[in-house]
Amino acid sequence: MTIEWTPKARAVLDAASELFYAHGIHAVGVDAIAERAGVTKKTLYDRFGSKDRLVAEYLGARDARWRERLDARLAEAGDDPSDGLRAVFDAAATWAEAEGTRGCAMVNAHAEIAEDHLAHEPTARQKAWTRELFVGLATDAGAADPEALGEQLMLLHEGAVVTAGLHAMGDPFARALAAAETLLAAGGRDGAR
Repeated sequence: MTIEWTPKARAVLDAASELFYAHGIHAVGVDAIAERAGVTKKTLYDRFGSKDRLVAEYLGARDARWRERLDARLAEAGDDPSDGLRAVFDAAATWAEAEGTRGCAMVNAHAEIAEDHLAHEPTARQKAWTRELFVGLATDAGAADPEALGEQLMLLHEGAVVTAGLHAMGDPFARALAAAETLLAAGGRDGAR
C-alpha cells in the first residue's frame, strides 16, 4: 500500500508516534489515535490500511528523523573516527533529552511484535544500519577486525540507549562513550578481541 501523505495522514502519524512511544503499541488503540489526530477511524484506515502498517510507518519515520539528526552531527564531526564516535553518542544523548527517555523505539516495538509483523522490517533495518555505522567507524580507525569492534561499539551504544530509558544510572551515554573510546583506541592499534 502506498500512502498518500495528506495533512490528515500526517496528523495520524504524528498522533500515533506520540502515543506509541509514550504508552506502547498494544496499549494504544486506533480510537485513541484517531481522536488525538482529529480524524475518524475510517480516515485512519483509508490512509494506512491497518494499525500494523501505521506501526511500521511510525518506526520508519522515527528512524528517518534519527538518521537525519545523526548525519548532521557526523558531518560536523568530520573524518576523524574518534570525533565520529563522540558525535554518535552525543547525538543519542541529545535525542533522548529531546524525544523522550523511554529508550529505543525499535527495541520497545520489537518486544511487542511478532517476527512476521510489518514493523519487524524497519526495526531490523535500523539495527543493521546502526551496526554498519559502527563497523565503518572501526574501519576508519584502522581496526584489525572492524566487524568485531563495530559490533562491540554498537552494543555499548544500544546499552546506553536502553539504560537511559530505564533511568538506571546517571549519564549512561557519557559512560558508554568512555568505554567506546577505549575500545576504538585499542582496536585501532591492536584489533578488537
